[in-house]
Amino acid sequence: MAETLIERASETENRAAVVILLGPPGAGKGTQARRLEEAFGLVQLSTGDLLRAAVSQGTDAGKRAKAVMDAGGLVSDDIVLAILEDRLAQPDVIKGVILDGFPRTEAQADALDAMLAARGQKVNAAVSLDVDDAAMVERISGRYTCGGCGEGYHDSFKQPAKAGVCDNCGGTEMKRRADDNAETVGERLRAYHAQTAPLIAFYKGRGCLSSVDAMAAIDEVETDLQQIIRDAIGAT
Repeated sequence: MAETLIERASETENRAAVVILLGPPGAGKGTQARRLEEAFGLVQLSTGDLLRAAVSQGTDAGKRAKAVMDAGGLVSDDIVLAILEDRLAQPDVIKGVILDGFPRTEAQADALDAMLAARGQKVNAAVSLDVDDAAMVERISGRYTCGGCGEGYHDSFKQPAKAGVCDNCGGTEMKRRADDNAETVGERLRAYHAQTAPLIAFYKGRGCLSSVDAMAAIDEVETDLQQIIRDAIGAT
């Protein structure tokens, strides 16, 4: 049956692009995804947002996910894929999607490939946002924001003109995220590399992996990413 679906789908290729961004927390995936949305009309989809929306809307897959979560369990891959497939059928993603946070394992990547093939789609590009771990620890652990307006600052790279006073609103309450410390950031980076290394090899084997230097300036990263996506989906 699956082969029949795949063969049938391949007869009418679905042109909606599928882009996967791979990168640890702090690599800039969110920022770059928003820029790619604007440049190519793609829609960023995160697993968490998909689950919350499906549960809120009461879809069949959403009801299954809610039952699992209410019982304190982890939502299975097949439920996540069902929710993603429902989302891909909606009209606002006609140009394509950027997947953030899924897949996380090789098994999920295989299942995603099969689901997309049945729809006449494929992963057009998987892009690894490469970082220097030591620099990332410094970048993230030094962050803080103004509690009043949210303006961002950094211990090394961006101090307010007057210590303790926000340049933007004059507020004096500065906040740091509890998990933005060197130990926690280091743990998150180690976990990312352990979990994602197989995916990098997986998509390299599929011939759709590209890499960008995520330690470069934001605009430079954007330029490199846009060229990769343009080449992958044939956009002009």
